[in-house]
Amino acid sequence: MAIWVDADACPKVIKDVLYRAAEREQVQMTLVANQSLSVPASRFIRTLRVAAGFDVADNEIVRRVAAGDLVITGDIPLAAEVMEKGAVALNPRGERYTDATIRERLTLRDFMDTLRASGVQTGGPAALSQRDRQQFANELEKWLRGRAQRG
Repeated sequence: MAIWVDADACPKVIKDVLYRAAEREQVQMTLVANQSLSVPASRFIRTLRVAAGFDVADNEIVRRVAAGDLVITGDIPLAAEVMEKGAVALNPRGERYTDATIRERLTLRDFMDTLRASGVQTGGPAALSQRDRQQFANELEKWLRGRAQRG
Protein backbone atom coordinates (compact mmCIF):
# COMPACT_ATOMS: atom_id res chain seq x y z
CA MET A 1 0.00 0.00 0.00
CA ALA A 2 1.23 3.44 -0.95
CA ILE A 3 0.43 7.10 -0.41
CA TRP A 4 -0.34 9.34 -3.40
CA VAL A 5 -0.38 13.11 -2.98
CA ASP A 6 -2.18 15.52 -5.30
CA ALA A 7 0.74 17.84 -4.62
CA ASP A 8 -0.06 20.99 -6.60
CA ALA A 9 -2.59 22.19 -4.02
CA CYS A 10 -1.39 20.34 -0.92
CA PRO A 11 -0.22 22.75 1.82
CA LYS A 12 3.45 22.60 2.78
CA VAL A 13 2.66 21.89 6.43
CA ILE A 14 0.68 18.79 5.37
CA LYS A 15 3.50 17.65 3.06
CA ASP A 16 5.88 17.94 6.04
CA VAL A 17 3.63 15.67 8.12
CA LEU A 18 3.56 13.20 5.21
CA TYR A 19 7.35 13.25 4.74
CA ARG A 20 7.91 12.35 8.40
CA ALA A 21 5.27 9.61 8.33
CA ALA A 22 6.59 8.03 5.11
CA GLU A 23 10.09 7.85 6.54
CA ARG A 24 9.02 6.65 9.99
CA GLU A 25 6.65 3.99 8.66
CA GLN A 26 8.75 3.14 5.59
CA VAL A 27 5.81 3.54 3.23
CA GLN A 28 6.22 4.55 -0.41
CA MET A 29 4.84 8.03 -1.07
CA THR A 30 4.58 9.72 -4.46
CA LEU A 31 3.82 13.41 -4.89
CA VAL A 32 2.23 14.07 -8.27
CA ALA A 33 2.40 17.62 -9.66
CA ASN A 34 2.72 19.57 -12.88
CA GLN A 35 5.73 21.46 -11.52
CA SER A 36 9.08 20.53 -10.00
CA LEU A 37 8.93 19.76 -6.31
CA SER A 38 11.65 19.82 -3.69
CA VAL A 39 11.34 16.88 -1.31
CA PRO A 40 13.61 15.41 1.37
CA ALA A 41 16.06 12.78 0.23
CA SER A 42 14.48 9.43 1.09
CA ARG A 43 14.09 6.03 -0.50
CA PHE A 44 10.40 6.25 0.42
CA ILE A 45 9.55 9.66 -1.07
CA ARG A 46 9.44 10.37 -4.77
CA THR A 47 7.93 12.88 -7.12
CA LEU A 48 6.17 12.40 -10.41
CA ARG A 49 6.02 15.44 -12.65
CA VAL A 50 3.24 15.43 -15.21
CA ALA A 51 2.48 17.78 -18.07
CA ALA A 52 0.53 20.93 -17.31
CA GLY A 53 -3.15 20.75 -18.13
CA PHE A 54 -6.59 20.27 -16.70
CA ASP A 55 -6.77 17.09 -14.53
CA VAL A 56 -3.45 15.66 -15.86
CA ALA A 57 -2.12 14.99 -12.34
CA ASP A 58 -5.51 13.67 -11.21
CA ASN A 59 -5.74 11.29 -14.14
CA GLU A 60 -2.22 9.98 -13.45
CA ILE A 61 -3.09 9.28 -9.82
CA VAL A 62 -6.27 7.46 -10.85
CA ARG A 63 -4.30 5.41 -13.38
CA ARG A 64 -1.68 4.32 -10.83
CA VAL A 65 -3.60 4.01 -7.56
CA ALA A 66 -4.41 0.56 -6.20
CA ALA A 67 -7.01 -0.70 -3.74
CA GLY A 68 -5.95 0.08 -0.19
CA ASP A 69 -3.69 3.00 -1.17
CA LEU A 70 -4.16 6.40 0.44
CA VAL A 71 -4.72 9.49 -1.71
CA ILE A 72 -4.30 12.97 -0.23
CA THR A 73 -6.44 15.45 -2.16
CA GLY A 74 -8.89 18.25 -1.76
CA ASP A 75 -10.23 17.54 -5.24
CA ILE A 76 -13.68 15.99 -4.80
CA PRO A 77 -13.97 14.33 -8.24
CA LEU A 78 -10.48 12.81 -7.81
CA ALA A 79 -11.44 11.51 -4.37
CA ALA A 80 -14.57 9.91 -5.83
CA GLU A 81 -12.61 8.23 -8.63
CA VAL A 82 -9.92 6.74 -6.38
CA MET A 83 -12.55 5.52 -3.95
CA GLU A 84 -14.21 3.66 -6.82
CA LYS A 85 -10.90 1.82 -7.24
CA GLY A 86 -10.85 0.85 -3.56
CA ALA A 87 -8.42 3.49 -2.34
CA VAL A 88 -8.88 5.70 0.71
CA ALA A 89 -9.19 9.45 0.10
CA LEU A 90 -8.24 12.01 2.74
CA ASN A 91 -8.27 15.77 2.33
CA PRO A 92 -5.56 18.05 3.75
CA ARG A 93 -7.95 19.19 6.49
CA GLY A 94 -8.20 15.64 7.81
CA GLU A 95 -11.59 14.68 6.40
CA ARG A 96 -11.65 11.07 5.29
CA TYR A 97 -14.18 10.80 2.50
CA THR A 98 -16.85 8.11 2.74
CA ASP A 99 -19.37 6.92 0.18
CA ALA A 100 -21.99 9.10 1.86
CA THR A 101 -19.89 12.26 2.21
CA ILE A 102 -18.40 12.08 -1.29
CA ARG A 103 -21.86 12.20 -2.90
CA GLU A 104 -22.80 15.15 -0.71
CA ARG A 105 -19.52 16.92 -1.54
CA LEU A 106 -19.94 16.34 -5.28
CA THR A 107 -23.44 17.83 -5.14
CA LEU A 108 -22.23 20.85 -3.17
CA ARG A 109 -19.28 21.33 -5.55
CA ASP A 110 -21.60 21.29 -8.57
CA PHE A 111 -23.92 23.78 -6.86
CA MET A 112 -21.02 26.14 -6.07
CA ASP A 113 -19.77 25.86 -9.67
CA THR A 114 -23.24 26.89 -10.85
CA LEU A 115 -23.23 29.90 -8.50
CA ARG A 116 -19.77 30.99 -9.65
CA ALA A 117 -20.78 30.60 -13.30
CA SER A 118 -23.71 32.94 -12.68
CA GLY A 119 -21.38 35.59 -11.22
CA VAL A 120 -21.83 34.98 -7.50
CA GLN A 121 -18.63 35.49 -5.50
CA THR A 122 -18.37 32.42 -3.27
CA GLY A 123 -14.96 33.04 -1.69
CA GLY A 124 -12.31 30.45 -1.05
CA PRO A 125 -11.70 28.00 1.76
CA ALA A 126 -10.65 29.17 5.20
CA ALA A 127 -6.97 29.04 6.12
CA LEU A 128 -5.70 25.69 7.40
CA SER A 129 -5.99 25.77 11.20
CA GLN A 130 -4.01 23.96 13.87
CA ARG A 131 -7.12 21.85 14.47
CA ASP A 132 -7.17 20.90 10.75
CA ARG A 133 -3.50 19.87 10.93
CA GLN A 134 -4.12 17.75 14.00
CA GLN A 135 -7.17 16.13 12.41
CA PHE A 136 -5.08 15.31 9.34
CA ALA A 137 -2.30 13.78 11.44
CA ASN A 138 -4.86 11.71 13.38
CA GLU A 139 -6.53 10.35 10.22
CA LEU A 140 -3.15 9.60 8.65
CA GLU A 141 -2.16 7.63 11.75
CA LYS A 142 -5.43 5.65 11.59
CA TRP A 143 -4.66 4.67 7.99
CA LEU A 144 -1.06 3.76 8.87
CA ARG A 145 -2.20 1.60 11.82
CA GLY A 146 -4.77 -0.14 9.63
CA ARG A 147 -2.09 -0.74 7.01
CA ALA A 148 0.17 -2.33 9.62
CA GLN A 149 -2.65 -4.62 10.79
CA ARG A 150 -3.47 -5.69 7.22
CA GLY A 151 0.14 -6.13 6.13
